[in-house]
Amino acid sequence: MAKGKSIYTKDVILVMAASFFFMFSTMFVNPLINGYAKSLGASSAFAGIIVGIMSIAAMFLRPIAGNLTDKFSKYQLSFIGGILIMIGVIGYVFAPASGWLLLLRIINGTGFVLCTVCMTTWLAFLVPRQHVGQAMGFYGLMNALAMAVAPALAINIYQKTGYRAAIIASAVSSFLMVIMIQFVGNRANPQKRVKKQGSPHHLKIIQKNVLPIALLTTLFAFPYFATQADLVTYAEQRHLHVAVSSFFLIYALVLLLIRVVLKNLFDTVPFGVWFWISLASTFIYIMLLSVMKNNWIMALAAAFMAIGYGVIYSILQSTALLLAPISEQGLASSTFYLGLDVGMSFGPIIMGFVNDILPVKYFYSIQLILLPLMLLVYFRYRKRLNNAINNH
Repeated sequence: MAKGKSIYTKDVILVMAASFFFMFSTMFVNPLINGYAKSLGASSAFAGIIVGIMSIAAMFLRPIAGNLTDKFSKYQLSFIGGILIMIGVIGYVFAPASGWLLLLRIINGTGFVLCTVCMTTWLAFLVPRQHVGQAMGFYGLMNALAMAVAPALAINIYQKTGYRAAIIASAVSSFLMVIMIQFVGNRANPQKRVKKQGSPHHLKIIQKNVLPIALLTTLFAFPYFATQADLVTYAEQRHLHVAVSSFFLIYALVLLLIRVVLKNLFDTVPFGVWFWISLASTFIYIMLLSVMKNNWIMALAAAFMAIGYGVIYSILQSTALLLAPISEQGLASSTFYLGLDVGMSFGPIIMGFVNDILPVKYFYSIQLILLPLMLLVYFRYRKRLNNAINNH
């Protein structure tokens, strides 16, 4: 690629837009599914299972998706993933009883897993290796925008139209994703690998070079998803008069600003620099949330979360791809997302138990225990992590 030539080709833009729509579709349903399940007759416990089954299924499906991504065209698997999301979401609209939602969540979750692993790998395939960091930065931004905008929009539409009509917007979004990928020229067929004679064909669960990335992803994701799940109830329990509905919108806007301003640094600055900035920012936003009294402190916490989680998310994602050989990019991506699934599932679950045991004022300060664990992983693997950018 000629020096100075933009990495944002038609194919790259289409894959990024498609990634926004599939993420929007899934994140749109998430805040509605609990109440919808209850409206169809589910008990609180069964509604909780319906909500959580998608993340639990994802943990088991990630390695399979990673292996498939390294063996089939990224387009084929993204197309299948998009269709499965569509089937799941359209199914929600017509579900006659809550029991159906459990099956439909698994179908939706399978599609979601295929899309997350495939779209990341597809995008990395479309840009030069030395620009993976920049591409992942903007890919992460598409995800962050979808995660910030979709839940707020879902709650607004549901309040005006009810559950079934609101969920149609999610189905339309998944349909747009399926349509969009039809126009991508490079369908990212896998590279042919010469199989060593006598070597057995086996399924790899993780890409071992990427294991420290998965561990760090879990640790950084834990407080983010605990906040996503519990910020509203935390504010209620502490009787705080803050506009919590705007928290993730502020987060997304600050992240957009960071990504635009720093876009050229994601491929040149070593991992360690980003790690220390994000570690310090994580400490600051956890402390701000623990002492939050007004909208200004909340906005500041959202801004530091954008630095503490939003930035390191993209750095971890691009480093995962750089640490793995070209032939195992799908497996590297699925290993990264496996770390994310653990944080996404266990962050809210563990903090739910903590909330029952300890007074609410300790909800955030207790999470500072994660920081020494991050340091342990970093110091153990820092040479490998910092060399990832130099090897390409």
